[in-house]
Amino acid sequence: MKYVPPHTIVLKSNGMAESFVRTFKRDYVYMHDLPDAKTVMELLPLWFEDYNINHPHKGLRMRSPREYRMMQNKLEGCPV
Repeated sequence: MKYVPPHTIVLKSNGMAESFVRTFKRDYVYMHDLPDAKTVMELLPLWFEDYNINHPHKGLRMRSPREYRMMQNKLEGCPV
């Protein structure tokens, strides 16, 4: 087992969170007219669904998380 200092984990996860927020704002928030918080709250579930089902992710080789998960599941079931 290799020791990983806690601050290393925090820095990586913080960077991932910042990347997500930046992408989410760029691809969803800034593309809509949002007159009030109620509108944002109504749209959030739709945006999250699109982000996970349709939105290509560079870190997943331009696949959506759903596509990537399906591919991983197929590979795990393959005996070769």
